[in-house]
Amino acid sequence: MNTIHPEYQYLNLLKRIINDGSERVDRTGVGTKALFGEMLRFNLAKGFPVLTTKRVYWKSAFKEMLWMLQGKSKWGSGNPNIRDLLEQNVHIWSAWPHKKYRDASGDNIELADFEERILSDANFAAQWGDLGPVYGKQWRAWKTEDGREIDQISEVIDLIRNNPASRRIIFEGWNVGELEQMALPPCHKHYQFFVDPQNATVSGSVVQRSGDNFIGVPFNICNLAFITTLIAEQTGYQPGEVIWYGLDVHVYLNHIKQAKEQLTRSPKPFPRLIIKNKRASLFDYKIEDFELAGYDPHPAIKAPIAV
Repeated sequence: MNTIHPEYQYLNLLKRIINDGSERVDRTGVGTKALFGEMLRFNLAKGFPVLTTKRVYWKSAFKEMLWMLQGKSKWGSGNPNIRDLLEQNVHIWSAWPHKKYRDASGDNIELADFEERILSDANFAAQWGDLGPVYGKQWRAWKTEDGREIDQISEVIDLIRNNPASRRIIFEGWNVGELEQMALPPCHKHYQFFVDPQNATVSGSVVQRSGDNFIGVPFNICNLAFITTLIAEQTGYQPGEVIWYGLDVHVYLNHIKQAKEQLTRSPKPFPRLIIKNKRASLFDYKIEDFELAGYDPHPAIKAPIAV
């Protein structure tokens, strides 16, 4: 019996946003069409949900997630910095500090030249590559009023191992007291996990306050599946489902043409995530430890990022 490919959930959402979304002027000034309150659900036993109707650069997505998970040792008491990503040829975060530098200095430096200066000048990187206490800083070093730092990810691992029935297997990025210090407040903000002892699985979910459905959401789904698989592996379970909850889910007006091109394509089989080398700690993995077997997507579709 034929079954509907799970990627159609995403494609149907993309189509509904374009056809039925409310058109609004947004923070960036580009404008969006948007819907409110959506859900996508993927069974990891049936394949790893990286989109096939356009190429998703999964290594960049994984490197970003590993950077968020591992950076505590590099940050110390500081903040995440784009230099660590640029050293891995990942450019996901560069646009925000680039804009901040240009606005503050009046220097019309091109993005590529800005990135090169970040890489070559440690002092410049320290001043202008700092992203503030974003994502991994909150996940692994949430500051308390009495000066302690809470490692939420380690607490999630501990709860799954020692109290798997807990309804508090959560990590959170929306730290109200530090939002103004962040280059960009977290879009994927709340993660929660569920242990099913009958099937020996760990499932994961994310609540995303703001979802750029054409560019960002494919990365977010991919990384939700990635971290859920890693947490399951580390705690002795199989990965179960991942559930993505999008609140303000939008397509930028200058992405409509590209999105319509994607909608002409048919999904291909999802690949399988292979962990080639199991590490002793969740925080020790490197990109070389992973392979996506059978990933054969349609070509990439380029679109500008709204900052």
